[in-house]
Amino acid sequence: MSEATANTDKARASDLGPVERFIKATELDTRMLGMIGALLLIWIAFHIFSGGLFLTPRNLWNLSVQSASVAVMATGMVLVIVTRNIDLSVGSILGFVGMIMAVIQAEILPGMLGFGNPMIWVIALAAGILVGAAIGALHGFIIAYMGVPAFIVTLGGLLVWRGAAWWVTSGRTVAPMDANFRLFGGGPNGAIGATWSWIIGLIACVAIIAIIAMGRRQRQRFDFPQRPIWAEAFLATVGCAVVLGAVWVANSYPWPVGIVRRYAEANSIAIPDGGLFIAHGIAIPVLVAIVVGIVMTFIATRTTFGRYVFALGGNPEAAELAGIKTRWVTMKIFILMGVLCAIAAAISTARLNAATNAQGTLDELLTIAAAVIGGTSLAGGVGTIAGAMIGAVVMQSLQSGMVLMGLDTPLQNIVVGIVLVIAVWLDSLYRRGKA
Repeated sequence: MSEATANTDKARASDLGPVERFIKATELDTRMLGMIGALLLIWIAFHIFSGGLFLTPRNLWNLSVQSASVAVMATGMVLVIVTRNIDLSVGSILGFVGMIMAVIQAEILPGMLGFGNPMIWVIALAAGILVGAAIGALHGFIIAYMGVPAFIVTLGGLLVWRGAAWWVTSGRTVAPMDANFRLFGGGPNGAIGATWSWIIGLIACVAIIAIIAMGRRQRQRFDFPQRPIWAEAFLATVGCAVVLGAVWVANSYPWPVGIVRRYAEANSIAIPDGGLFIAHGIAIPVLVAIVVGIVMTFIATRTTFGRYVFALGGNPEAAELAGIKTRWVTMKIFILMGVLCAIAAAISTARLNAATNAQGTLDELLTIAAAVIGGTSLAGGVGTIAGAMIGAVVMQSLQSGMVLMGLDTPLQNIVVGIVLVIAVWLDSLYRRGKA
């Protein structure tokens, strides 16, 4: 960077206020900051109005588990909406695939392999992912190659797959699930415990520092503007503090007394007078959601496919003229969405320890709302995976808080609808301001 350019940048920076200089130095996304601020305000408000029940380790741990399935689907919905499409069928696909996996592991495989066979959950999960991918491929083919609008195709899918879930078992609830499969749902056995939670937290901190350091080296290599050292130290410190704080909360939630007693009896452990504290740690479904988020972020930002997706959403005609196979890209997006619905179905079915015909109802609205609240523009071309996952936490926080306050389900739906409309309105205001 030339001396003249550096002097110009310094002159411009001197005209900014302290907050603007801080945001410019750290390169923080103002929309993301606003969403995190709104989430914190929601948490504080619900904590006050629920009589101090919301911001407790138990509720926050349950909130993370409840958000996992919607967060997984929201990562795929980002790519769908970025390309100016929509998928109204994700909740029904979740219900149908969940029913398929439940029937396979509860009624088909035990007779073939025997109860408790360690391969039951693997086969059931693999079958569910294949079914989800096939449904996504069908939707994608009709949308991309037959030219039917995504709204109509997925609206039809919402009805078809909800009916198909009922048809598989004639309306029966299928339970229980395989013991290993149930680990995907959380609970005392579906969490990794305190020690492994701290280990993963420390690994995550090392990864955050390494990513920041590698980013700085890349900027130096290509002679790009550098963030100040203090800004990068601030980002690393905040990132590590958030990770370790989340681990501390997860480790502050103990197993229920009855389960602890049975565990102590089974392992000949003496329970002290003050009771035996066994921490849940991070829940397995939360780890699954985090891994999915990392993989989807890599796909969206570090692969040719991801660049094609955002190019297609930004300007479909230009993408076509540039030689991008837009129809194939669209089809792959819906295949990926189907796979993510299957993963979400595994989490949801394992958490319930059953597959029901109502499973996934209205999840399509929560998923779309999570993506939009997270900054994905319905006009296409803009969206982040991390924002959508935080949006999923926002939506689940609203529901969890209203449940703690004793509000009825119809009122909860009203609030969710209002929040969705406000999110789209704010998105339109933001885009007008940027124009």
